[in-house]
Amino acid sequence: MRIKEVHLYQHDLPVKNGPYTMASGAVYALDTTLVKLVAEDGTIGWGETCPVGPTYAEAHAAGARAALMAMAQGLIGTDIWPLAVNRKMHTLLNGHNYAKAAIDIAAHDLAGKCLGVNVADLLGGAVTDRVASYYASGVGAPDDIAALAKQKVQEGYPRLQVKVGGRPVEIDIETISKVWEVIKGSGMRLAVDGNRGWTTRDALRVSRECPHIPFIMEQPCNSYQDLEKIRPQVSHGIYMDENSVDLNVVISAVGTNLVDGFGMKVTRIGGLHTMRTFRDICEARNLPHTCDDSWGGDIIAAACTQIGATVKPELFEGAWLAAPYIEGNYDPSNGIQIEGGHIKRPTGPGLGVTPDETKFGSPIASYGG
Repeated sequence: MRIKEVHLYQHDLPVKNGPYTMASGAVYALDTTLVKLVAEDGTIGWGETCPVGPTYAEAHAAGARAALMAMAQGLIGTDIWPLAVNRKMHTLLNGHNYAKAAIDIAAHDLAGKCLGVNVADLLGGAVTDRVASYYASGVGAPDDIAALAKQKVQEGYPRLQVKVGGRPVEIDIETISKVWEVIKGSGMRLAVDGNRGWTTRDALRVSRECPHIPFIMEQPCNSYQDLEKIRPQVSHGIYMDENSVDLNVVISAVGTNLVDGFGMKVTRIGGLHTMRTFRDICEARNLPHTCDDSWGGDIIAAACTQIGATVKPELFEGAWLAAPYIEGNYDPSNGIQIEGGHIKRPTGPGLGVTPDETKFGSPIASYGG
């Protein structure tokens, strides 16, 4: 079975009760890009990529669409299987994993539908149908974030990620301390996410002033070299997020014992095909990790949930979804939602969601047919 058509769509996702604030800036609305692959027999697979603005990572929405347009025509006639699709993409364009991920996700959805199996089965098999999520706060006032933490404990989230950075580090330390006072004894795990917003000086100070609080530092500083510098000096675990841009970096970080885990984005690493390899590397070295994405609707949410369902439970740090921050669903009857801090895994063929494509309007580009 081969790919017959490729269609690209642009869709706006306003941020509910925005903005969503990180060290890299405030986000009021997101521009997402959707890919529809059509096989020779008419079966459809959907993919999506949605960078959080142009400053969070080396990715932006217009760049994703330009990269997809550069590859789309060349994909016509390619076998639908994800390995073949990935190898073909690499012959058409160097880099741009975040754009390739949308096609990869669509290929998994398409292959699953053609075979009549769920994407989690394509990725090795689900170990749960109730996938743990976690809540990520924005950067906010210490008392406000502590109040939010209390609410999320009550809602059943097993993990809380507190955003820090982009302000005096004393405020971050106060925030971490007040959140811990609220959640200690609850069983909720705590991550402190700098989104590259701390200097190495700040990261060292936080670890030294909060030795009694069992949190992990997620991407506290800007560069791989910054993490190498602070690694032997901090008493808290370090997770890599934004720096883990491909498998080569992941292998280097794991092989040199630079990190204790990862916050991993499906689209950043290139899609589900590469994410499966990443999962297995982490399991081989007993490293916890998340299965997230930067933003997006039901398609990305389903992809994160499906791969998350296959992770060894004791290593799974949860799947972060944008669902609490956006209005509505692509799939009106089977949209992805978080309930009790967990996600019900869609078990239908492919990703398990069927978007109402009338929501997306006409394609911005179409190929094949």
